[in-house]
Amino acid sequence: MTDLDLTPGLSPGHLGAPAVEPEGRPPGAHRRPEPPDPHRWRNGLACLLTALSLIAVLGGAGLAAFSWIQGQRKPPAAADFAGAGSGSVQVSVAEGAGLSQIASALVRNGVVASSLAFTRAAKGSAAAAGRIQPGTYTLKQKMSAAAALAVLIDPANANGLTIPEGWRGSQIYAAIDKKLQLPEGTTEQAAKDQVAELGLPEGAGGVPEGYLFPATYSVTDDTGAVDLLKQMVERAGKEYARDDAEVVATNLGQSLYGLVTIASMVQGEADNTEDMAKVARVIYNRLAKNMPLQLDSTINYALGRSTLNTSVTDTRLDSPYNTYKHAGLPPTPISNPGRQAIMAAIDPAQGDWLYFVTVKPGDTRFTDSFEVQQKNVAEFNANRAATGASAAASASASAAASGAAATPAP
Repeated sequence: MTDLDLTPGLSPGHLGAPAVEPEGRPPGAHRRPEPPDPHRWRNGLACLLTALSLIAVLGGAGLAAFSWIQGQRKPPAAADFAGAGSGSVQVSVAEGAGLSQIASALVRNGVVASSLAFTRAAKGSAAAAGRIQPGTYTLKQKMSAAAALAVLIDPANANGLTIPEGWRGSQIYAAIDKKLQLPEGTTEQAAKDQVAELGLPEGAGGVPEGYLFPATYSVTDDTGAVDLLKQMVERAGKEYARDDAEVVATNLGQSLYGLVTIASMVQGEADNTEDMAKVARVIYNRLAKNMPLQLDSTINYALGRSTLNTSVTDTRLDSPYNTYKHAGLPPTPISNPGRQAIMAAIDPAQGDWLYFVTVKPGDTRFTDSFEVQQKNVAEFNANRAATGASAAASASASAAASGAAATPAP
């Protein structure tokens, strides 16, 4: 029997006995993992990258093939008529109408077979870009989209009435009479007799001036004078409503009608659109100080004329529109202002100006100093004299030197 046999406990080979530790390792120590093989790791990474590259190449090839197939597919055919059509129909194009709106109107009137055919024809024509003007066009029914487009892009075919910015009611009435081939004075009389039908706001007191919005209006065989006036009043209402003009007017210390009146004077006095906000500010500043506006444009309105020559006698005119004699606003607007003049009245420039004068075209000077204004007016007179203006005109500018402006609307 060996010494081992005499040792109490389990033998190393016995079931349940602790394993024999390798020589040189302390009892209970863990086996340290083998370090990775760098060659084996690099080979695996290379395989992974190769696989990813292959996937990318195959995916790109598949995408390119799909794109090519899609490119070869033709867009679905759009229903279209052939030829120039027959019969006659009138189609109106409103100002600002887009291609889809025009296409819909053509389909409703049986001119083209589908909106898609027309919009494709228009988008594929460089000549059509921005060429379809507002107005009423006489077309045929069952026209090809290309044939209908050819009629619409010719401005000579647009039967519309264009009202320029700043026109007075009298000018608009005369233009309507001429367009509709009516006896002179017909539209003006209709505006008086049927004023309740025009849709004027209550504050206008039955006077259309200021609410005949300048734009291009469609004219058909059935259009009457009152129809056109109603369109203009309706458009003006939309213009004022979209800017919350009534709220803005209150904040500026005015009624909505007062704001329209100011816009009409801005339209008549400003030499260019860039100066409109400044002219509006001069008017507001003078009203705030209870100073007479002294605008020649209001005298011109009272006298039914447009001139740069305002004499001293003119400034003594006995009229509520004479803003040299009467403080505050004139009783009504003096023109029909456009969008930019309205915006100037709604959002006047910031400044302390009380005077302005257009020394020469494109050179309007604003100041809060009467002395500076006199110098500017003297320069205006010199320029007028140099261009052969009459002595009366120079005298009128001197007479107006104490006012807001020395020149009215052209």
